[in-house]
Amino acid sequence: MTGNSHNSSLLDILGRYKPAPWRGRYSLSRLFFNFYLLVMGSFVVIAFFADFVISTAVKGITDDYTSRFMHGTIVLIEDELFRKPRSEWPNTIKALDNKFSYRLEIVDRWSLKLSKKQAEKLDAGELAIDSDRDILYHRLKLTPKILVVGPLSPDANPDRPRALPLELRIHLLTWSLISLILAIAVWLWVRPVWRDLETLRQTARALGEGHFETRAPNARNQAFDLLTETLNGMAERIQRLIATQKELSSAISHELRTPIARMRFALEMLSEADDCTDRQRLMQMMDVDLDELDSLIDSSLTYARFEREQPELQLSSVELLPWIEDEVDSMRILGGAIQIAVDNSGLPVGQRVELDQKSMPYAVTNLLRNAIKYAKSKIVISAEVVGDRICLHVDDDGIGIPPEERKRVFYAFTRLDRSRDRATGGYGLGLAIVRLVLEQHGGSATVEESPLGGARFTLSWPLLQSVTQS
Repeated sequence: MTGNSHNSSLLDILGRYKPAPWRGRYSLSRLFFNFYLLVMGSFVVIAFFADFVISTAVKGITDDYTSRFMHGTIVLIEDELFRKPRSEWPNTIKALDNKFSYRLEIVDRWSLKLSKKQAEKLDAGELAIDSDRDILYHRLKLTPKILVVGPLSPDANPDRPRALPLELRIHLLTWSLISLILAIAVWLWVRPVWRDLETLRQTARALGEGHFETRAPNARNQAFDLLTETLNGMAERIQRLIATQKELSSAISHELRTPIARMRFALEMLSEADDCTDRQRLMQMMDVDLDELDSLIDSSLTYARFEREQPELQLSSVELLPWIEDEVDSMRILGGAIQIAVDNSGLPVGQRVELDQKSMPYAVTNLLRNAIKYAKSKIVISAEVVGDRICLHVDDDGIGIPPEERKRVFYAFTRLDRSRDRATGGYGLGLAIVRLVLEQHGGSATVEESPLGGARFTLSWPLLQSVTQS
């Protein structure tokens, strides 16, 4: 069957998706480290840039403060040295060194290696400062001797290796704490995100393996809500399409057997019939069977199109009573001796409604065909406004429908036992098409007992569905 081959093709295509083996932990670690390195690297770059800018701005202020603070002490030391001969400077500086908490030393100018800026300041008679080593240099007037003051740190000891500066240790500790706190924050953010991604991956894998009933649970992260909703909607759509294909292929296969079997029997009888009247009767039977096959195919295609595509509504405002009368007039020829009347007593004069003039006629004509099959002598079509909805009723004086079967008749290939004959059998698609058309209009189709004694089918949908004004 064509339907089965289409169904198999769809399943084969979907079944080609073979996800890679589970790599959850490795992928989660990789995601965590990649994101952590990105965030941490960006943070470090920004922090170092800010520290560089701040240090550059503060360095000049700090050097100026140190120069002002130490200027008086250095002038006193210089005056003390120049009171004595230059030959006694070494002994004098040693005596002064014992009185200060930082080192004092006299060296030759040529032995110093300073930056260009600090060297120019030193030669100009100003204080030169080595901020990294915390040492000050001062030229003793116009002599080639340089007074070295420092390191100024009280815990500095030139006889042993210097420990890491306190500032550097504070920086290291601060960065370690920042790294740890950032790692915890990134982990707490990445783990739920990964769980949502892993759940979506597993759902997609299950769908790819043909488990179309699988649905993704609600996402923990709101960023994945729309993706989860889209995936579940896609799964539901695929499941419905496949179910529709299976239902159509199975039901059509079953329905085709009867007319095909009758045609085969008629052909066999035709080859053996000698009487012209018998041959004419058999050919008429085959013609009826061909019409039945054509009707089945047309109804099946119409139902499949409405179920599959859900075509977009092309709404227009129409005056309801003339529209109903036009639809009824087009069906009168099928009614034969059955009286078909339109009752406009419950409808306001000039009442307009919004409907799709391509799809809504399917619903009305299918209800009329159904009523013509089962009515004994009379069919009445009426309409009324209930609140903001329009209700269209089709009543017949036939055998009616039992209450327990009234919902079931609107689903495809559902037929009641008393209708399984050649005259009124149908294929159970007409009322299913009615239901789909009304759902498309945001309405519903129902059936109940008719005042005429048979069945009353009611179509109900909103009067206004768009910006069109009545």
